[in-house]
Amino acid sequence: MAAQTDIRAHTLLYGCMGLGGGWDTRPYTPEDVQRAESAIEAALAAGITAFDHADIYRYGKSEAVFGEVLARSPGLRERIAVQTKCGIRLPEGDRPGHYDLRGASLVRRVEESLLRLRTEFLDVLLLHRPDPLADPREVAAALTSLHAQGLVRQFGVSNMSGPQIASLQAHLDLPLVVNQLEMSLDRRDWVESGVLFNTAAAARNGFAPGTLEWCAANAVRLQAWGALAQGRLTSAADTEVNRLVAELARRKDTTPETILLWWLQRHPAGIAPVVGTTRPERIRACADAVRREPDLAHEEWYELWVAARGVPLP
Repeated sequence: MAAQTDIRAHTLLYGCMGLGGGWDTRPYTPEDVQRAESAIEAALAAGITAFDHADIYRYGKSEAVFGEVLARSPGLRERIAVQTKCGIRLPEGDRPGHYDLRGASLVRRVEESLLRLRTEFLDVLLLHRPDPLADPREVAAALTSLHAQGLVRQFGVSNMSGPQIASLQAHLDLPLVVNQLEMSLDRRDWVESGVLFNTAAAARNGFAPGTLEWCAANAVRLQAWGALAQGRLTSAADTEVNRLVAELARRKDTTPETILLWWLQRHPAGIAPVVGTTRPERIRACADAVRREPDLAHEEWYELWVAARGVPLP
């Protein structure tokens, strides 16, 4: 059994998209495995015990190098939660990239992920993107079968709105427990949508209104991919928001990375950030987001938001 059987108990996850070498079909190298091992060790040292994958990351190599590390580390699988996603098909030859949530495809992708990850089960499977052609009854039947076989313990979605999740949940007895969205102090449409209502700027915001509220009302844990904004807000750039992040880190005796994660965690929607950097020192810099409660006052949270916006709130 993994250390936490309910993924909603994890306040921070490590995102494995950067592991496994290049975005191509060339085999991964021993150096790629070593880099993955270093990243995983740094995550564990920071108190992170949930690991997020997708079958397409590095054309499957992210899962494969992770599986290599698991095989080298007896007992590690029992200490962690492993989550992966499927539903995106990468371009191949003349065939364009597309989405595929057909039942048989879902089952096949899970079986392939299990082989690469060298594990007998997934703690969580997320449907990576909405498929406009998906039949929710067929999707639900596939997920129910995967659960009955003991191959997947919990299910969720990624990049879906509240109504899209509700449509699938209506056909599924098992609860959908996660919705993973791009959320950060740099990508703020999810929080902007709540205050831009009844303003002229609302039409320019593409975030589906009510999604955060629907997830909270239905015990769906929000996970935030891109939580560190690819380092843009923790770099040495001389901008108001970068200066404020650095100043708050000094004031709180923590790191700029933690400030960005606290800004997400402080929101009452219950957001669990996904940290995707491959640099061990930046992974370790996130430890206070696991070990400490978000230490941002109401006004400080707003100061960060307004600095990132660059203009006052409406």
